Amino acid sequence: MSDHLNASETLKIHVDQDKCQGHARCKALAPELFELDDYGNAHETGDGTVPTALIDQAWLAKSNCPENAIVIDEA
Repeated sequence: MSDHLNASETLKIHVDQDKCQGHARCKALAPELFELDDYGNAHETGDGTVPTALIDQAWLAKSNCPENAIVIDEA
């Protein structure tokens, strides 16, 4: 399990549409977590809940976003 999350926590991602510029690095690094719209801008898949197996990919996508458009909420 990732060092970023305790077993009782749920991780959610969100893409800030005001910041996203369509670089699509998130989609390349974590294709299960992100979708691209017709303009190439990213959106979180579903409600943004990250499956346990994809937690590290979520953090990797966040850290590689050149616009800092990915928000991760640890609830």
